[in-house]
Amino acid sequence: MGPAQVEYALARGHKVTLLNRNRRGDLFGGKVAQLVGDLAGDVSVLKGRSFDVVIDNPTVAPAWIRNVAQYLKGRVGHYIFISTLGVYPDLSRRDMDETVATTSMPPGLDPYTDKAEDRSKYYFALRSFAERLVQESYPGAATIVRSGLLVGPRDDTDRFLYWVQRIARGGNVLAPGSPTDAVQMIDARDIGEWMIRVAETRAFGVFNATGPDKPFTMGDVLYGIKAVTTAGAQFTWVPAPFLAGQKVGDWNDMPVWCDPAGGWGGLHRVNNARALAAGLTFRPLAVTAKDTLDWHLTRPAVDQQRTAQAQKNIGIPPEREAAVLAAWAAAQDARKG
Repeated sequence: MGPAQVEYALARGHKVTLLNRNRRGDLFGGKVAQLVGDLAGDVSVLKGRSFDVVIDNPTVAPAWIRNVAQYLKGRVGHYIFISTLGVYPDLSRRDMDETVATTSMPPGLDPYTDKAEDRSKYYFALRSFAERLVQESYPGAATIVRSGLLVGPRDDTDRFLYWVQRIARGGNVLAPGSPTDAVQMIDARDIGEWMIRVAETRAFGVFNATGPDKPFTMGDVLYGIKAVTTAGAQFTWVPAPFLAGQKVGDWNDMPVWCDPAGGWGGLHRVNNARALAAGLTFRPLAVTAKDTLDWHLTRPAVDQQRTAQAQKNIGIPPEREAAVLAAWAAAQDARKG
């Protein structure tokens, strides 16, 4: 979402400063100031500086917040921190709003751990701690944005992209669960641009930032993607219990989708009323789908190869998909017989 934020902020007349390791060089044609530092290490370039607004997109470790706060405490008018809906400990729960308690730290875990295995195993607990650390470091000046599933161009998790690519290939597509299963997601550009407006209006507090503004289903997603392709894909909807019996899981094997009866069933039924009231808006799914496919087709071959490799873990491989579809057809035939 970072590039979208920068482009939107510049278009609205703001002065922008970036802090990163500067490994990609000048991305914005000299239109922004560049500070070189590493959130996980040396950020002394911040010493003596102050900012009207800080937008913290990349932080996954509380230590990064501590590193920055040693220089910026008391020197920031508004600190906006991007978090995740995963901080809620019971993701099967529906209609969670911002008052629901977040995941607590396990006893004995160092919140400033630099161990990769700790950050992976306790990711949501550490993100919850990071939220609290931001609020303590910038009292009365913090905004916490709990993001849902981010999709759109530049999304290299390939969750949404799996469906765009698969549907663009055409043929019989394994569709998970029911077309009426709820889905919540947001184009990274929508949340990124909204965060600039949050900065402009000084909207403090905590927000569940996901979409859309009206109920959305898995059928809406798949048929919406199909509408921007010409391959004529057909969908075979396979119920969640049968998928489970075939060891086809939600989220990874069937990206975006969460089994409504499963442990993450509430992730697509989060209350986002507060963010909507603060001006969060959404572009049409067709725009997100087309832009995502167009972006992917412009990526270097090495990136597309990496995507194909990543999809061994994100999305079901073609041969496995065919086998599950065949098993489902056989089960239907047996039931009719």
